[in-house]
Amino acid sequence: MTLNCIIIDDEPLAADLLASYAKKTLFLNLIGVFNSAVEGIKVIRENRVDLIFLDIQMPELSGLEFARILPKETKIIFTTAFSQYAVDGYKANAIDYLMKPVSYDDFLAGANRALEWFRSIRQSENASDDRFIFVKSEYKLVKIMFDDILYIEGLKDYVRIYLTDGRDPVMSLMNMKKIEESLPKPEFMRIHRSYIVHMRKIEGIDRFRVVIGNAILPISDSYKTTIQDYLDGHTL
Repeated sequence: MTLNCIIIDDEPLAADLLASYAKKTLFLNLIGVFNSAVEGIKVIRENRVDLIFLDIQMPELSGLEFARILPKETKIIFTTAFSQYAVDGYKANAIDYLMKPVSYDDFLAGANRALEWFRSIRQSENASDDRFIFVKSEYKLVKIMFDDILYIEGLKDYVRIYLTDGRDPVMSLMNMKKIEESLPKPEFMRIHRSYIVHMRKIEGIDRFRVVIGNAILPISDSYKTTIQDYLDGHTL
């Protein structure tokens, strides 16, 4: 998968640095570099732009103001030298927030978060109409409807699938990656190395732990940004 991206930064040196990073990132297709948000509007109207590396503090139109008029399908990674804008950046539903000077490691981490977001959307759009899977359990195949799954727990070489209505969990010999790839996203999301949850079934978030059924499950640091993005998109 390739993401079309543009860079908007009123500092030419900063823009050139980000452009050099984008050009050596295989899954990014850089289609423009601009020194103001106003300059970027035309290319966004005429092209499919998936991702914008966007400076916050700019003359004429700030990055935060610009973010409010972007199409919903265009995602943002903010760049700035001022940490006080971090909260505003996340309120604007940004994929990431990078502090200047931006290292390539930080740039790549943010770009990878964007790639995973677009992959999950694509997977959801292309998901089969079949709302079930078969898993091997105790020498037989068990049919499990997606709507019946609460969450899945990984146990070394096994997974335990917890179901609605108090039914006994189903144990199956497989790893978490395999079953994660079989489930539609973002309906099902990984929140921890050991847990995948059915987002439609969660009852709430308590101190960044998922309340679902009779369980309270931790959200690990490596998944917090992805989960927060999902929650922001469903919070009034």
